Amino acid sequence: MTLRLLVPTYVQITDDWMALHFDDDDDESTIGSKFLLYTCRLRQPSKRHVLALGITIESTVHHENMNDCTEIHHVPLLTGSSAEFYIEPMLSCVGALDIMSHRSDELAIPCGYPPPIELPPEFHTHVKVCELIDSEYPGYVYLMLSYLLTEDSDTGKYSAVQGDKRFYLSRTRREYNIHGPAVVAHSEEYQLSVDYVPCVRCLAWPSQAADWPTRHRNYDWPDSATVDRVVSNGCDVVPVAHRLCRQDEWMGKHQCRLSFSRAEITLLSRWMPVQQIVYHILRDFVNTERLTDITGSFRNYHVKTLMMWACEQMPQSWWIDDINIVSRCVKLLHILANWLKNERCLHYFVNHCNLVYNTGDLEVIARQLSLITESWLSTWFVNSYLRRCAQLCPDIVSWLFVDITTTRKLQKAVSAVVDWRQYNSLLDLWYVCSAAEHYVSLSVSTCSLNMRSCGYWTIGLVKINPCLRDYFAAVVFLHVATRLAKCSLGDRLLDVLATIVGHFDGKRRYCHKLTSVMSLSQAAVLMKVVASSSRSTVQQIKIELSKAYLYTALRCEDSGSNSIYCLANVYLAVLYCATEQCQSAIDHCTLVMKSQDHSQCSSHVVEGDVLPKIDDDIDTVLGLAVLYQHIRTTALNQKQTQHVMFTTELFAYYLYIRCQSVSGFQFIQLPSTDEVQRHAGYIIDMDQLFITDVFLLKAIKMSSELTCRYKPLTEQRQKSTTNATEMDTSVLVKLLQQSAVEHLTTYRQL
Repeated sequence: MTLRLLVPTYVQITDDWMALHFDDDDDESTIGSKFLLYTCRLRQPSKRHVLALGITIESTVHHENMNDCTEIHHVPLLTGSSAEFYIEPMLSCVGALDIMSHRSDELAIPCGYPPPIELPPEFHTHVKVCELIDSEYPGYVYLMLSYLLTEDSDTGKYSAVQGDKRFYLSRTRREYNIHGPAVVAHSEEYQLSVDYVPCVRCLAWPSQAADWPTRHRNYDWPDSATVDRVVSNGCDVVPVAHRLCRQDEWMGKHQCRLSFSRAEITLLSRWMPVQQIVYHILRDFVNTERLTDITGSFRNYHVKTLMMWACEQMPQSWWIDDINIVSRCVKLLHILANWLKNERCLHYFVNHCNLVYNTGDLEVIARQLSLITESWLSTWFVNSYLRRCAQLCPDIVSWLFVDITTTRKLQKAVSAVVDWRQYNSLLDLWYVCSAAEHYVSLSVSTCSLNMRSCGYWTIGLVKINPCLRDYFAAVVFLHVATRLAKCSLGDRLLDVLATIVGHFDGKRRYCHKLTSVMSLSQAAVLMKVVASSSRSTVQQIKIELSKAYLYTALRCEDSGSNSIYCLANVYLAVLYCATEQCQSAIDHCTLVMKSQDHSQCSSHVVEGDVLPKIDDDIDTVLGLAVLYQHIRTTALNQKQTQHVMFTTELFAYYLYIRCQSVSGFQFIQLPSTDEVQRHAGYIIDMDQLFITDVFLLKAIKMSSELTCRYKPLTEQRQKSTTNATEMDTSVLVKLLQQSAVEHLTTYRQL
């Protein structure tokens, strides 16, 4: 499909068509309200959203590269208008990009709170914990470094050590353009301003806003579920002092402000579309009339505070009955004028915090706002807002605004803009997807592709358009396939692929080395998914990734334990058996059978629910074991807590026999009666006996009754079994290329 076919042919506006949208008695304010309702799209992001996502990820990668300790990283959060608005009006409602980021090794807690024992996955294994110490000004705090948290790699729990000497944390900055807590940068490439705000994450709701969750609300906004979500997200602490303390040498460096950006994103996403539209118009009016330039004490945040209070204090009917957006804006601007006149604008979250202070300039703004009438604002909307929208349209549309001296002419001009906007919806989406394609390809090829950036891209692209997830997966698969042709599959690329297929297990660790236990855990997660799914190309990729994680476990420095060594080899044998690579499966089973000491193998056992389809005997054993456990727990009136498991040595022994028997060898080695008895004795002597072992031993005994001859391993095969820690990635490369084609095809169709 060419671009020309996507561009609609303009349709001449007729009086009959206009009658579907306007009434004869519609005035300017009604026409403006209908225009906004018809032209504001819901959840169709613009090219600017793609830019915001790309810049957010790039800033994170940049911070990582600038950090002396590469294990420490910055966790970004897109805030401000880019994150708060879900509407897309003709005139952008997104200003500068606001990106907050907190270090993974820093955390804040309210004063007196016990240090946490569990943290979200983005945090490092060593975390400095600061207590929030209230200052003399509401909403402002100091950070006192009090604890050091250290994570236990086995349990994932954190233990705290209190510092011998506590001290206040100083927030130093580099020499950049500073605006409040933000480091302001202008992107020439993207032609927009970016505000980077460093912060310290606080997972708990601060005590200074303790009354907010429980205060009385007449109209049930926000509802209890939203309140709970806001409180559970906690807050952040940004490095900016109170205006009266900034010149003080000590307080200017140590005082910080509580930030509720996360709460505001959650609340504004719960607004009705009409509330978001009203907020957009108020912001556009304030910025167009340059009211924020009159005094530094009046900012867009006062408009946001006004809207949050209005949503809480006004009934829903006030917003949706007889919708007239202009009249709603006039009412809210008058409320704001009274606030400024009385020098009282209460913080929406923090008690006793006034957002305005005495300044003569505020009286000027208050006087201007109080004089606004519905007629005046309607005229402003037509001349300032609608005319700017018309300039985005073709000349045949924008020329209609040359003469709008009558209501009829205004209706005709507005109808033309609405018509053009609706016809171009698909074309605008095409531009967004094209921009996303460009930035995805650029980011993957030039930036440091890692698990974190893949996670950010995947989540962000789905919000823009779900089909972009397929495009991103295809680009990443081709990128990794190209890299594998030149080098081996390292831990970083392995985690990238696991993230793309959607089955990365557990903590998003930020160390560069995998432990054997972590690798085994990740392999088990992928195997479990494969066991319950059909064999698509992506499922085959998951099998290869499972193998890669198991080989990683064998290469880890802490893999000397026979328990890990044997289990990893058994799982590899299972995967090779499932993909009909019987000789490789035999090799790994042989390594387990050659192991002299199995006394530690009980700590890691073969889990039945992670096993893919191998043969009917295993399925029968698993079914009998499940039935046995069900009958036993029912008879004893107990909860079933034990999973279906096998001992590693016995399972390797069975798998070895099974692979030998299906390999088509004329001479195969099957166990003798003495060997079967030896394994039976081994099972009986175990501290913990699995019913699956009993069933499996019966299957081995039945196989041993066959007449067999022994064929020893050749010298070549013996050598191959002694170095089974490297993986052949050629199969994975082909699968990645094949899956990339499939994803690109799906994306093209969507």
